[in-house]
Amino acid sequence: MKVITAKSAGFCFGVRRAIELAEKTVRGKKRVYTYGPLIHNPQEVKRLAKAGIRSIEAPGRLRGETLIVRTHGIPREMREKLEQKSLHIVDATCPFVKRAQDIIKKLSVDDVDIVIVGEKTHPEVVGLVSYCRHNGAVVDNCRDIKKVKLGSKPVRVVSQTTQTPENFDAVVAEIKKTCGDVATFNTICKATKDRQRSARQLARQVDVMIVIGGKNSGNTRRLAQICSADTPTYHIETEKELDPRWFTAAKTVGLTAGASTPDWIIDRVAKAIGGNKDGRFKRIKYSG
Repeated sequence: MKVITAKSAGFCFGVRRAIELAEKTVRGKKRVYTYGPLIHNPQEVKRLAKAGIRSIEAPGRLRGETLIVRTHGIPREMREKLEQKSLHIVDATCPFVKRAQDIIKKLSVDDVDIVIVGEKTHPEVVGLVSYCRHNGAVVDNCRDIKKVKLGSKPVRVVSQTTQTPENFDAVVAEIKKTCGDVATFNTICKATKDRQRSARQLARQVDVMIVIGGKNSGNTRRLAQICSADTPTYHIETEKELDPRWFTAAKTVGLTAGASTPDWIIDRVAKAIGGNKDGRFKRIKYSG
């Protein structure tokens, strides 16, 4: 059984940058803190915790410690409060998320309605909404548009960085049916587009797809949705969730992984699926 790894899979630039920044920050210290999980991968967060990088949900209680801002960013109000405390703040916000925040902040200067295409409860989106000075709304898909009150004001549409281009375009098209003045700011990052494209191409050529990443990872869930349109697909966090029944009739298995999934987890899954008796495993890179 051949195991093929998608050309674009695993850590993106923003996540890799955050991990390296956190590991550099903790050197020489007993521990540092992150406001919420640094990334959406429980296994990697656990590894970082062993190195002294602890995730907390109530940073307001800290005094004099080092606090790392997670890759998804944090609400503007919380950022301002933290900056008033005696904390050493290290900003690991993904540059693409920061760009989306800046765009919304600039748009909010004008009297416009801002629509953010994304998951309402996702930490990144919660942070983006906080930069809407006036009227900001979140829609997950076209059906949600009916729940949003869009009046006569100009509408400006921004995206969560890990959305699919197809969903973003569909939402924009639906808004344009009822609103005349609509401008779009496609803030989906290139890494997201590359992973989605690569996953779709691979899914069309294999018998089974395995998508690896945190169950709390929005971009990983979207990869699973994309792959499932073309072939049986299973979303797992580690090799322990693999079920031999998935591969009974499979000759080729495709692997892809979310942007917060480290190589060491991808390698373990690949080895578990395709390893031979003496434990050797050759990882095959997809060249399509």
